[in-house]
Amino acid sequence: MNYKNNFKFNRWYHYIFGEKFYKKLDFKWNEYPNRYSIIQETIDRKNYKSYLEIGCDQDILFSKIRIEKKIGVDPVSGGTIRDTSDNFFKKNNLKFDIIFIDGLHEYDQVKKDINNSLLFLSDYGVIFLHDCLPKNFISQAVPRARATWNGDVWKNIVESRTKPEIDTYVIYADNGIAMILKRPNKRMLNLGTANFKQLKFRNYFYNYKDYLNIIYQEDLKNIF
Repeated sequence: MNYKNNFKFNRWYHYIFGEKFYKKLDFKWNEYPNRYSIIQETIDRKNYKSYLEIGCDQDILFSKIRIEKKIGVDPVSGGTIRDTSDNFFKKNNLKFDIIFIDGLHEYDQVKKDINNSLLFLSDYGVIFLHDCLPKNFISQAVPRARATWNGDVWKNIVESRTKPEIDTYVIYADNGIAMILKRPNKRMLNLGTANFKQLKFRNYFYNYKDYLNIIYQEDLKNIF
């Protein structure tokens, strides 16, 4: 079964069994910065020396990044290491100033990637994650049902916002770019749930600005 057939099957699955909520958010991403702009500006401003990218997808971003040392991990294409992120972190002994997570966009894997990245992040470093602001239900539905897909990464960011030991934001740019800092949470979210994977798109639609702590690129230099 090819990707298109998989997507078609999954769309029917979501139509029958999925959340019956059809409202959409109108994000105009072409009017806002892209991920390269945000990451490179951060590297230059903070004088970072080391960069790790999880999920390189033909080096669309990785090839552009200018930094002293960079490592890219992808099991299929791009980067410098052909492996899964789980295997990479098991063998890794390096620390990184900046880590960009853009691998498998499913809650369980993203949770592992965040936790592993925190172990290997320098004390004053930053983690960025892509695709945190989906526009509609199907663009975040798991299993994947379309080529352009955010996945349910947003649920991981909501969870991160409830943790006292990390400070989490989402930059309004390029499908939503989350930022996690290793410092006390400055605006902790109290949501009253322990099962973040079960959050619904309806919850996100009405509460995403509060859930995700939305900021803009120009706010970054005042935050860290």
